[in-house]
Amino acid sequence: MKTFEKVIPFLKKNIFKLIIGIILLVIVDAAQLYTIKIMQKAIDDLSKTGFTQHMLLNASLLIVGITLLITILRYFWRIAFIGTAWIMDRDLRQMYYDHLMKLSANFYNKAKTGDLMAYATNDMNAVRMLIAFGFVIGADIIVIAVMSIVFMVDISLRLTLLSIMPMPFLTLIIMYFGKKIHVRFRQVQKTFATMSGIVQESISGIRVIKAFVQEEAELEKMSKSARDYVDYNISLVKIFALFHPAMFLLVNICMGIVLIYGGQAAILHDISMGEFVAFFQYLGMLVWPMIAIGWIVNMFQRGTASLKRLNSIFEVAPEIVDKNIDENISTLHGKISFQNLKFSYSDESQLIFDDISFRIEAGKTLAIVGRTGCGKTTIIDLLSRVYNPPGNTIFIDDNEIYKIPLETLRSNLVMVPQEIFLFSDTVANNISLGKNEATRQEIEAVTKKAQVYDSIIEFEKGFDTIIGERGVTLSGGQKQRLAIARALLTDPQILILDDALSAVDTKTEKGILVDLIKMRKNKTTIIISHRISSIQHADKIIVLNKGKIEEEGNHAELLKKCGIYRDLYEKQQIEEKLAK
Repeated sequence: MKTFEKVIPFLKKNIFKLIIGIILLVIVDAAQLYTIKIMQKAIDDLSKTGFTQHMLLNASLLIVGITLLITILRYFWRIAFIGTAWIMDRDLRQMYYDHLMKLSANFYNKAKTGDLMAYATNDMNAVRMLIAFGFVIGADIIVIAVMSIVFMVDISLRLTLLSIMPMPFLTLIIMYFGKKIHVRFRQVQKTFATMSGIVQESISGIRVIKAFVQEEAELEKMSKSARDYVDYNISLVKIFALFHPAMFLLVNICMGIVLIYGGQAAILHDISMGEFVAFFQYLGMLVWPMIAIGWIVNMFQRGTASLKRLNSIFEVAPEIVDKNIDENISTLHGKISFQNLKFSYSDESQLIFDDISFRIEAGKTLAIVGRTGCGKTTIIDLLSRVYNPPGNTIFIDDNEIYKIPLETLRSNLVMVPQEIFLFSDTVANNISLGKNEATRQEIEAVTKKAQVYDSIIEFEKGFDTIIGERGVTLSGGQKQRLAIARALLTDPQILILDDALSAVDTKTEKGILVDLIKMRKNKTTIIISHRISSIQHADKIIVLNKGKIEEEGNHAELLKKCGIYRDLYEKQQIEEKLAK
């Protein structure tokens, strides 16, 4: 039952519709079996004295009337089952997507996009088929099998026992093939996920592939994955190629037995001709459950295999959650304090920070510099709780960071990261991502401050231009300036620029910083940069080196110390002179 733990609440939620569907299905099955009884009586009455054509017409009209009723009721039970399955499919997909939204960045560092996409497509479809037709076939098998056998026994107990004698072998066939189907279907789903991942990576990285002339290598990689997918599917098809013929073999054996012994019984008048024809038809009705068992085993194995794969995602607990929060904290002023922070990504990895402490008052600007790999971005990830910091090490407005609700923290803190992500949408919608109600005038105003307005109006449709996936149609500098405009539009209490001006020329950078200083008055700003020119105006600058704060102060104070900061500054001054 643990496998079905996630879908049981959806079944309970729609139980009324499913019960109605089962009731309608039982009526339809009973009506189908009753039409055989009518036919049996009509055939037997043919040889009786006084039988008229009018009586035959009445029997025919009754069968047609019942068939019309079956048609109508079948429509409604399909709506009840299949319609409900689609609703449950939607709810399960929503739950899956909601769960993905809650998972931490660390999960996505390990998970493959192709796998996650496969779960949302093939696996979800397999679960829906199980829900849509598993109940139908299950109920159908029970009703038709039981009622058919009851009618068959009523005609001849001996003939019924002879006809169902081969059926115990059916259990052995299902048990044998069922295990193989389960294993091979899981292999099919796994190879499909791998293939989806390769396709996604190839399309996303097409520019890199072309730049390094790796088209042939990627095609070979894709071809190998596709061959594996086909091979595993063929291995699954081979199982069904044996499974279904074995089922039909049993069916035909049963038919042969009935033909021999039932025909003999009809000749000897142990049963009437109508009963012989009816028995054959009841056996034909019983064939459906025998075949349907194969289908339901197939769907059950596929559905449970997919549910287990989905459960492996649902069982991943979010690392970043609200716990022991103070719900009264709804706004932040921006005073930030790090106290004796020691941090590593895991118990096995080395320390990123070894006892660092610093503070920045609300409304001030903090700059962080240091050589590549010194942990500049990690400080921001801990402050924004992309990763969980140790307790009692980070404080905002004198509140320990775990006391602050995540919604409050992230609505008051906006970060422009190194890697800019833009959606395949209009320029205006990308900028208004954090403030959907923003007017066009507000959007234009922030693009002017981000020095990107002139570039936008040169686009074919201006602010209504559709940006390519991940902003592929824009230059690096344009993407960074759009991201800065997006951040400025929300006007957060704490703004973080993580090397967000690296792709911008120094003249444009200077213009952005001038407007930024004006806009960010009395609001906290944190700037991470390799360029000293980007941070000279900061109220405080900290220099990271080997997990510690090597230097701290403003621009003038750090130049006097003749340390790392001054060394970086002088090197950049020389580079700028050489570039002129």
